Amino acid sequence: MTGEDQNFVELSNARREDQKKVLEQIIADGVCPFCRENLVKYHKNPILKEGKYWLLTENQWPYIYTKHHYIAIYKTHQESIIDIDSEAGSELIKLFQELVRQENIPGGAVAIRFGSNSKFGNYGSSVRHIHAHLIEPDLENPEKIAIKFKIGDPKGRKK
Repeated sequence: MTGEDQNFVELSNARREDQKKVLEQIIADGVCPFCRENLVKYHKNPILKEGKYWLLTENQWPYIYTKHHYIAIYKTHQESIIDIDSEAGSELIKLFQELVRQENIPGGAVAIRFGSNSKFGNYGSSVRHIHAHLIEPDLENPEKIAIKFKIGDPKGRKK
């Protein structure tokens, strides 16, 4: 990776001004905010559960119209799904199952973005460290608007 691609975050994917300010600080610091040694500096929500491969926490900046939004952060820095231990998938599902039972979540979605591409921009994630989302929508939101999970960034293409 060279130049801009050395950033561990994608500033263009910030959804709120307070998130953008934290991402700008992360870029200035030149570190990955999801690596364990940096996590507490940038992520203010507590770790709810820790497994061999994953840390489970509430998303600091949940998507709009969510009732619950959790993230599981892979404990070692990896950016591609092909680089994680195959047993990590089983642990991730178990962590999410426990959470669904504990919070009585009747339905939702699980999503994982991965990778980056210097020629074509990013895949929609704000952090280049593999993590998984467990999202329960707020079906009673007054706007009756669906949650949007961004993947791809055609406007972010680099020439």
